[in-house]
Amino acid sequence: MQRYGMVLKLRPEAEAEYRRAHAAVWPEVLQMITACGIRNYSIYLKDGFLFSYFEYVGADFGADMARMATDAKTQEWWAWMKPMQEPLATRAEGEWWANMEEVFHYD
Repeated sequence: MQRYGMVLKLRPEAEAEYRRAHAAVWPEVLQMITACGIRNYSIYLKDGFLFSYFEYVGADFGADMARMATDAKTQEWWAWMKPMQEPLATRAEGEWWANMEEVFHYD
């Protein structure tokens, strides 16, 4: 199992819609998240920043993320979410959510 933390900004005018959307995530999107080996997935909001945490239990993260990216319903969800979000200028090339480095963990 590998832990991931990612961050991006939420446009202030989109907060209410973003919260409504995530109170009722489409079942097909949740099924794809599970099918791609993601567990224990959470998104937190603080001062306009969204922080996501999840655990990946699959064998090939890149392949599973590529699979998710080709799913039609997931693409539709992302198209709805994307205008509400603002990626960090310091993100790596090709990232939307910026990957974060884990500097401490305690079980």
